Amino acid sequence: MEALVTQQLPTQEVSHEAKKPKVLKTWGNQQTMNLNPLIHSNIVQSHYWKVDLKEITSWQQTVDEIYNCVTHLEPWERGSRVKGMSTGGGVRGVGVKGIVSTAFTLMYKLFTIKMTRNQLHALLDHPDSPYIRGVGFLFIRYCIPPEEQWDWVSPYLADDFDIDCKAGGGEVITIGQMVEIFFTKLDWYDTKFPRFPVLVQKNIEKNLKLWIQENRPAKPSKSESEDKESGENLRIREKDSK
Repeated sequence: MEALVTQQLPTQEVSHEAKKPKVLKTWGNQQTMNLNPLIHSNIVQSHYWKVDLKEITSWQQTVDEIYNCVTHLEPWERGSRVKGMSTGGGVRGVGVKGIVSTAFTLMYKLFTIKMTRNQLHALLDHPDSPYIRGVGFLFIRYCIPPEEQWDWVSPYLADDFDIDCKAGGGEVITIGQMVEIFFTKLDWYDTKFPRFPVLVQKNIEKNLKLWIQENRPAKPSKSESEDKESGENLRIREKDSK
C-alpha cells in the first residue's frame, strides 16, 4: 500500500513592506538640505551636533528637544555673528561666522532621520509649542518638492496662532502670516530660502492671490471711506432738521 503523499504548500512570508511607513520625499541637495553652505558647515562641525545630539536618533526625541530648547526661528543665535570668531570646542555651533540656532540645527536633524509624511503632519499640528510647528514649516520650505508645498501649507494661511520668530523676541506674527512670508519672500533674517522654479512660483502667486480674494475682505479705498462718512453725516443732519 502506497503511503499517502501530502503536498505542502510553500509557506508565504508576510511582507511588512506595505505596512512600513514611507519616508518623506525630499527635494534638492540630499546632503545639505538646501541650506546655506555656511549654515550647514557650522551645524555639522558644532559641538552641539557632534556631541549633544549624538544620542538623539528618533523623531520623538528630536521633537522633545525642540520643545525644550527652541525659542526662535532665526538661523543664527542672537549676537553670535562676530567677525574673527574662531572655532571653539564645547560651544554649540561655533564657526568663523557665528553660532547656528537650535531651531535650524534640529530642523537638519529631522532631515537626517528621514521623517514620514505622518510625522511631518504631526509637527504642523503639534499642540505643545508653536516652535515645533515653526520648525515643521521651515522644513517644508527648505526641502519638500516645490510643486507640493502649496498643498502642504495653504490650509494654514488662516491660522491665527501667535509665534515670535525673532531671536530675543519682539516680532510676534501669526502662523498664517509666517506661511505667507515663506511663499512671498526669499529672505529669512540672515539667510535665504531656496528659489522656487519659475513655473511653481507663478502658480503659488496665482493660488495665493485667489486665496486672499476669497478669504480676506478688501479694505475700502480712501475715497469710498470718505463717501460713506459724508453719507452718514448727511443722514444725521437730515434727521436733526426734522
